[in-house]
Amino acid sequence: MPAPDALIPDALIPDPPLSGRPAADPPHPQGGSPERPPAGRAGAHPLDNAVRAALLGPHAHLAQRQGEVVRYPPDVSPFIALPDHPDASVWRDVATLLGPGAVALVTGVRGTPPPDWEILMDGAGVQLVDEGIAAAADAEAVPLGYADVPEMLDLVARTQPGPFLPRTVELGTYLGIRRGGRLVAMAGERLHPPGWTEISAVCTDREHRGEGLATRLVHAVAAGIRARGETPFLHAAASNTDAIRLYESLGFRLRRTTTFLAVVVPGAPTG
Repeated sequence: MPAPDALIPDALIPDPPLSGRPAADPPHPQGGSPERPPAGRAGAHPLDNAVRAALLGPHAHLAQRQGEVVRYPPDVSPFIALPDHPDASVWRDVATLLGPGAVALVTGVRGTPPPDWEILMDGAGVQLVDEGIAAAADAEAVPLGYADVPEMLDLVARTQPGPFLPRTVELGTYLGIRRGGRLVAMAGERLHPPGWTEISAVCTDREHRGEGLATRLVHAVAAGIRARGETPFLHAAASNTDAIRLYESLGFRLRRTTTFLAVVVPGAPTG
């Protein structure tokens, strides 16, 4: 079984939640229409269960489903999506969909798995939303596609921003900056609930940190999201106060604390 660190984004490593800052309702997408709740969740906010909202909405073409459980293909993203209040039948669907020995990575819902499921991680994070990012295109930030995936995987291996898999590039737009023809920084789009897009995979080669490349890429990715009439958001580990302060200085604000759960389906892997 893979180590948790290989499957779980660094933003999801268990940490104590932030305190003393109440969550607030986010703004409507800049230039867009009022937020629409995803199918089957009347009145719910798309970011409350963002993985499910994405897989039932803009990412439905990627969804694999068993009963009420929805997941991304395993070479796209490790996330699965559960109903807001999963019961025993939902966990049975998880086991059927993923298979014995698989790791289920869940965010946005609070549910207790059956007692024979191993819990690898049960931690806290924060969800931040755009409230004044200085979004702007960047002439040096070039679109990345399938041909760039080997370089993107290599950069991720060196910088560890979280899971980036062979087909993660299908989730949205990815931008990169090169030096001497070598990819040294990138950022892109991950979850896509209706009206919102998550900024993710923000990373810079060690040799080029301190040059402001990550900030430029966040601005550039945000500009593309805003151009579609949507609102950028992102997640961070609750204890990663340096990153949170940086994102707040860029124009993000705390919307809510959230939970991240990684559990192992009982049984020996079949593959």
